[in-house]
Amino acid sequence: MEEREVKDIEEKREHPLEEKREEPVEVVSEDKSLEEKVKELEESLADERDRYIRLYAEFENYRKRVQKEKEELVKYSVEPVISDLLTVLDNLEMALEHASRDSDPKSLIEGVELTLREFKKVIGKYGVEEIEALGKPFDPNVHHAMSQIERSDVQNNTVVEEYRKGYLLKERVLRPSLVAVSRNVEAKPDDKGPEESDSHGTESSGEALTGEDTERDVKKKDQEKED
Repeated sequence: MEEREVKDIEEKREHPLEEKREEPVEVVSEDKSLEEKVKELEESLADERDRYIRLYAEFENYRKRVQKEKEELVKYSVEPVISDLLTVLDNLEMALEHASRDSDPKSLIEGVELTLREFKKVIGKYGVEEIEALGKPFDPNVHHAMSQIERSDVQNNTVVEEYRKGYLLKERVLRPSLVAVSRNVEAKPDDKGPEESDSHGTESSGEALTGEDTERDVKKKDQEKED
């Protein structure tokens, strides 16, 4: 036994490098494992980058498509209205054609009345309706007082004349009615009329305005607002 142990010791002394060669093997293995992890991370990053590029491209296509659809919607939003109004145009052209061949004005009147009914039907389909004015109490929200007329047969501040019809689009005023409002001769001087209230009224004239006067006053007021 002693001789074998001595022999082993001598062999180790003769070959000391063989024992040290085993250590670098483990280091190489660790380096290889680290390289594999780096490679996996790079592949994962490349996949995520590719996925991001695809998603971004899809989003850009979606955004452009929505923008185009929005522009098309705005561009052709009046198409249904115009399509319905073409029927009114057809009726008006037919009325003029019949009137040119018939000297009787009655046919022209009937054609125009038919066209007017058709036109009101079309705009009513889209929520447009006339504002009630004659005989109604003055409402500054929907009526524009152009003058006051002394009347004893109606209550004070009642619409007695309508110079131009007003229209509503659903609940919004497209334009107010241009009206004349009554001023009761028995009303006290300090009674407020439409011209003294926060309304669209004008100063009392005591006389009804003509259609020409009405349009001129409206244009004058619009010009004053712009200035």
